[in-house]
Amino acid sequence: MSAPKVILLMGPTGAGKTDAAIALARQRPVEIVSVDSAMVYRGMDIGTAKPDAQLRAAIPHHLIDILEPDQRYSVGQFLRDARQAIAEIRARGNTPLLTGGTMLYFHALLNGLAEMPQSDPQLRRDIESRAGREGWPALHAELAQLDPQAAARIHPHDPQRIQRALEVCWLSGQPISRLQALRTPFLDAAFTVQIVLCPADRAVLHHRIELRLRRMMEQGFLEEVRRLYASGRLSADMPSMRAVGYRQLWGHLTGEYDLEQAIDRSLAATRQLARRQLTWLRSLPLAHWIDPVDDISEAEGIKTLC
Repeated sequence: MSAPKVILLMGPTGAGKTDAAIALARQRPVEIVSVDSAMVYRGMDIGTAKPDAQLRAAIPHHLIDILEPDQRYSVGQFLRDARQAIAEIRARGNTPLLTGGTMLYFHALLNGLAEMPQSDPQLRRDIESRAGREGWPALHAELAQLDPQAAARIHPHDPQRIQRALEVCWLSGQPISRLQALRTPFLDAAFTVQIVLCPADRAVLHHRIELRLRRMMEQGFLEEVRRLYASGRLSADMPSMRAVGYRQLWGHLTGEYDLEQAIDRSLAATRQLARRQLTWLRSLPLAHWIDPVDDISEAEGIKTLC
């Protein structure tokens, strides 16, 4: 099979996507484009399982360490950056390999991005203030009245997406689901190879997730979050600090709960994230699923598809 225009290597958190991508990049002329909303931030290395500088020097990586943690990064910005990276990789005669765990970004790549109103900082503060008083599930229930279709896709404990859906409804006067229906795909699915790396046994995935978190803690994850906290430039409501693991350790540093509770909360949140990721991945009709336990190696399994 001739080299595809784009390889999408997807999967839930903890499935081993990064290792598989690196193994393939050692054998094929590919360059890796990160599809991860947290790896864009400098100083967030351990909690994102970011490839180290030495590895990134040996194998080209893109869209990593491009922002400071106090900056915001939108889906639209990701699409613009991904478009440029893909074009440059192809110009060098290489194949773009897009991998990561932010399903919203993959969704935008395959389904496009709707024309949305710009964020309103005051409205966002008002929504966050209400969430503090009433709780995000209450605002999710309100969204269900305004936009049942969007509410059905958004988890009641997903503050970022609830906030944005409500904001769009109130600013545009239209449900976000209606605006999203007008979008144009960024990538032609027929010209991609879509691969999902995931253990068939859910217990195996949960075990890998727990080992991954324990390893991060041993590597200094708490110290990493403590440095971010001590910088004085960040707050719990910033997108960077809403990332799973960072949010829970930040809560520990502010005295909301002890360290073991923070670790337990991180583990539970990561498992919930994996479930949401898998729900979306199962909706992809063209995806090839690879079990890293049953296959001889992920890279070999991926190579047969590419």
